[in-house]
Order: sequence, then structure tokens, then C-alpha cells
Amino acid sequence: MKETKVLFVNACVREESRTLTLAKRVLSHLDGQVTEFNLEQAGLLPLTRETLAKRDALLAAGDRRDPMLAPALAFAAADEIVLAAPYWDLSFPASVKTWIEHINCVGLSFAYGPDDMPYGLCKAKRLFYVMTAGGPILPPNEGFAYLETLCKTFYGIPECKLFSAECLDIRGADAAAILQKANKEIDDWFLGKRS
Repeated sequence: MKETKVLFVNACVREESRTLTLAKRVLSHLDGQVTEFNLEQAGLLPLTRETLAKRDALLAAGDRRDPMLAPALAFAAADEIVLAAPYWDLSFPASVKTWIEHINCVGLSFAYGPDDMPYGLCKAKRLFYVMTAGGPILPPNEGFAYLETLCKTFYGIPECKLFSAECLDIRGADAAAILQKANKEIDDWFLGKRS
């Protein structure tokens, strides 16, 4: 039996990241080989005219060896995906948007059908989005909604699950209790899936 590939996309930049703590709880429920893609360490840059031209040439030539395509190949090959991204500026850190530019590759993560509509090429059936916020997460949750739309419309990933903890830095808040409640929600969700 083939081992499950779990891709952990880490957009947390603080050593004491509460988002990372919750993501580790999610990962503890997943079986398989976990590969971490740390966005801070990866140093991805926004795509430019030159880098887009290079990527298009690689894809047209069928050359999958260039490191530029590694994020898209890893994303498309994963069986489960966990994205840990704190709630910044009503969404997520800029590194997540840059990563999305890199994984959004025609012929790797999605393709276009005869009707010119996109369809997914990704193996994953689920993406877990983990976030924490010092204040309230304002509706609509722009970051999650954006990624969920991409997953379902472009990548062919049918299930996106959000785990979050908010208002952690509000005056008088019991941050430990809020995080404990979020951990319990994670545990209960996975327990419900197994029963």
C-alpha cells in the first residue's frame, strides 16, 4: 500500500506562532509522510514577465526538472494538504499569495477543458486551512474563501476545512482557553470522521 503524502505549507513567521501550534494538532491526526514547505525559507518571489516566460517555456517543453516548478509539482502530488497561515490584513500573509502564483500552473495543478473551463489535476481530496487571529476574523473570511474557490474550481480538491482561533489578543481574553477550545474542535472533527 502506498504511503499517504501530506504537504504542510507553513506561512508562520513567528517562533511562538499559535497558528503553527494548531497546525501541528491537525498534522497529528494525519497518517503518512509529511513534507513541510516553509514559505519564509523558500523565498519565493512574485512572478514577473521574465519568470512567467521561463515557466511557460518549461511547461511547453514538458521539462519538470526545474526548481521553479517544484511548488506546483509537490502541491499536485499531495494526498492531503495543510496550510498554516495567520490572519493578516483581513486575509493571509503575502507569501501565501506568492505561493499560489507558483502552484497555479496549467498542466500541473489544473488544465482547461474543451469548453475553456478549468478542471483540477491535483490528487488531494482535502485541504486544511489553519489560522489564528489576535482580533476577530471578519466575515467573509477572504483568505479562506479565496483558497476554497481555487481548490474547488481550479485544482479539483473537493473539500476545504477551516480550523481557526480568533480574538486571542483582545483585552481580557483567555488565549490559552481559546486555543484549547480550537484544539478540541480539531480533535472532535477528526474523531467524527473516523466514527
